[in-house]
Amino acid sequence: MSDIALSIAQARTTRPRSAATVLRIIQTICIFIIALVIVSPLLLLVVASLKDDRFQILADMGSFRAFWVSNPTLSNYAEVGHLSGELAFGRYLINSLIILVTTVCSGLIVNSMAAFVLAWGSFKGRAVILSIVIALYVIPQESIIMPLVIMVSRAGMSDTFAVQIVPWVASPLYIFLFYQFFAQLPKELLEAAEIDGASFFRAYRSIFLPLSLPALATVSILMGIETWNQYLWPILVTQTDYARPIAVAIATFFGQDSIYWDRAMAASVLMMIPILGLYLAFQRWFVSSFIGSAVKG
Repeated sequence: MSDIALSIAQARTTRPRSAATVLRIIQTICIFIIALVIVSPLLLLVVASLKDDRFQILADMGSFRAFWVSNPTLSNYAEVGHLSGELAFGRYLINSLIILVTTVCSGLIVNSMAAFVLAWGSFKGRAVILSIVIALYVIPQESIIMPLVIMVSRAGMSDTFAVQIVPWVASPLYIFLFYQFFAQLPKELLEAAEIDGASFFRAYRSIFLPLSLPALATVSILMGIETWNQYLWPILVTQTDYARPIAVAIATFFGQDSIYWDRAMAASVLMMIPILGLYLAFQRWFVSSFIGSAVKG
């Protein structure tokens, strides 16, 4: 082969490689820009919570100075972290944790048991009940919230922790998620348990529930986020600070006379930490659950 033909062949193989390299660089830049846009509000929140001048925070908005703090301080966290006093956000945070842990733990038991009965129970009408459960999911929560307020008020549950936990323990969505997982498991597991003399409930507790870690993780995270971000319901059913969660307490920083941006930012960061910890604790099973659903879908 002549030198000219060899050069032409090398040029033809080099061009696609160069084009692929340029494409990868463009993709990397696009991903970096998208990630920066997603992370920027979170970065702004953390940086603003470390500033001690609420007027400076407002002045820095709209410029790159909003993402930089020259003299960071934890004074805002110290002010909102008290368990008592005017800024008792530590107390509100504990209230939110009590409501979160109790609701999620109760919800995992109730919803998984209901789903297991619907998936493997021997009574007639399971398909009808499952259809009703799925139909209940499409009803907007706001459309039934006022009748619920009247019911819990007449039951004497207003301004308690129970009123923020009991109505939200059972959920059509989470029953359906557990039902999908249990229905995919082989029926031979239940038959083997029955041959060994295990009861229906023991088969659920000892065999099916330990196998449902991805479903438990998914429901824990989704239910935790939903419970943690509740705002309208606590306002309607609580009148004092006794059981109010931190999501409601943050609104007190936005008064008619002034807005305390520094303390609101610090309280928002504190509010974010527990739910982020919940996600990190169940991340492995949560991701595997979504990947499994996508592959099966």
